[in-house]
Amino acid sequence: MKYSANSVWENKDGYDIAVVGAGHAGCEAALAAARMGFSTVVFTVSVDSIALMPCNPNIGGSSKGHLVREVDALGGEMGKVIDRTFIQSKMLNKSKGPAVHSLRAQADKADYSRAMRQVLEAQENLDIRQMEVTEILAEGGRVTGVKTYSGAVYPCKAVILCTGTYLKARCIYGDVATYTGPNGLQSANYLTDSLKSLGVKMYRFKTGTPARIDKNSIDFSKMEEQRGDERVVPFSFTTDPESVQIDQVSCWLTYTNEKTHEIIRNNLDRSPLFSGAIEGTGPRYCPSIEDKVVKFPDKNRHQVFIEPEGIHTSEMYVGGMSSSLPEDVQYAMYRSVPGLEHAKIVRNAYAIEYDCIDARQLKSTLEFKEIEGLFSGGQFNGSSGYEEAAAQGLIAGINAARKLQGKEGIVIDRSQGYIGVLIDDLVTKESHEPYRMMTSRAEYRLLLRQDNADIRLTKIGYEVGLINEERYQRLLQKEEMIREEIKRVQHTNIGTSDKVREILVSLGSTPLSSGTTLAELIRRPELSYEKLADIDVKRPDLPYDVIEQVDINIKYEGYIRRQQRQVDQFKKLEYKKIPDDIDYDEVQSLRIEARQKLKAIKPASIGQASRISGVSPADISVLLVYLDARGKRS
Repeated sequence: MKYSANSVWENKDGYDIAVVGAGHAGCEAALAAARMGFSTVVFTVSVDSIALMPCNPNIGGSSKGHLVREVDALGGEMGKVIDRTFIQSKMLNKSKGPAVHSLRAQADKADYSRAMRQVLEAQENLDIRQMEVTEILAEGGRVTGVKTYSGAVYPCKAVILCTGTYLKARCIYGDVATYTGPNGLQSANYLTDSLKSLGVKMYRFKTGTPARIDKNSIDFSKMEEQRGDERVVPFSFTTDPESVQIDQVSCWLTYTNEKTHEIIRNNLDRSPLFSGAIEGTGPRYCPSIEDKVVKFPDKNRHQVFIEPEGIHTSEMYVGGMSSSLPEDVQYAMYRSVPGLEHAKIVRNAYAIEYDCIDARQLKSTLEFKEIEGLFSGGQFNGSSGYEEAAAQGLIAGINAARKLQGKEGIVIDRSQGYIGVLIDDLVTKESHEPYRMMTSRAEYRLLLRQDNADIRLTKIGYEVGLINEERYQRLLQKEEMIREEIKRVQHTNIGTSDKVREILVSLGSTPLSSGTTLAELIRRPELSYEKLADIDVKRPDLPYDVIEQVDINIKYEGYIRRQQRQVDQFKKLEYKKIPDDIDYDEVQSLRIEARQKLKAIKPASIGQASRISGVSPADISVLLVYLDARGKRS
């Protein structure tokens, strides 16, 4: 058969689900959809950009570590891959309470990307296609397929947009601007227009990255060495802890100084960030070094972390010094930092601006409210970070698959996980800058610890089909061991013998004047379940993760119980659903601003409505009265 030059190739068989983009969101979305039994294709502008880490060479960190653990608990892949490719690991905030303990792993960037690509290539039901998607096809408000730059049409029943920072991307430093995606990869220049034609509202955001410096040009003797943990804790609940006890590489800490700041201040007029050459809005919580110097003039130094990009490269990441200043200023600025006096730049720092959406156009399932079958995840939703992206991609993939199964979408609420906080904030609250997850955003963070993510979420992963029977049974066994051990400890009496007195004194604790329970001793700040092993003669041999849960649940029992009561109150409002066909113009006494916001966002519940900026407690009371009266009429 001959084809004319203008003919369009169409994949007649089509796919169930098409994923646009193969970054951290796209990988999780595609794997979830394929593992749930649907034929899936993932499009990428370059197969070399699959799971690319264009900025910081690490996974996890404060609150972000929680997200990775939750992704793993639901059946995602990020935790497993970083466990295989990390080169240093640390549990952050160990001096604080368990609610803010967060795992952070330094990655070998090339190995991580390669390992994730291998997972995708080996996945049944999943095809990888290097091609730019230029158009989302829809009829009657419903997705029907995608069209590529070559003109090929791929019919499908659902599409998941995970375009990251590639849409109309522009990389900038000084007066140099290149219309490329991160790392000089091809940008996606056509999809924005297609989305706008479908009525999608777009934003222009920006982020940035620091320079990469040749390791051989760094004087580490002028820096503070930062080592990994002596005992490494894996990210994935399925990883054997012994398999991650490896020889780790070091990171290094140095500081900017007044000379650095003077160089920056003297060249602010050449910064595209301040000259207006950059149109996009940047992240407040991950500012460039020029931003820091301007906004914090009283600080005479800022931390600079020198981190290896991998074990097979000499490139070092200069954490804390993102910039869009001209190349000559970058050299002067970096070389003013102790240890970097002779630094050789391998890759210049740059800012990147890109198109993304107002995520309030999405349901809590991450499906567009006005375009059936179109889902969205990752930085395209206005967030920042690999971990935030992976979490959204996983939920979007799950819910696209569940839609095709004819099932209700999965929504993790704010009391169930950081993923719930992340998505609820994105789809409910107006955001004028890239959203970054932080522990302070979670109201119930004592319950949403990184150590209990499996207990909170693995049952949901099992329900949707991403957790196998063996793993689910292991979780049930773990929960039973925790319950039994807590019960035993609460009923184990400790006397006032000389041996008990001697042990307590050796642990820096006050001796007993009368008998008590082992649980009461564990609650003492200076003691723990593990420290009391010599007193507890009938202690069973338990896995570390069970011991950890027993200790935390006993030590923080009162606080946990109080927070659980708060969750119970929260759920009363969260479970109070708002009908899809509600007409807010009929609700008497609603303020005009509240009526406008409720119409625009269309909250699914009273709880979500209460978190909308511009909707007051009085408006919620009015709405509750209306819904109650409506319920009685029907």
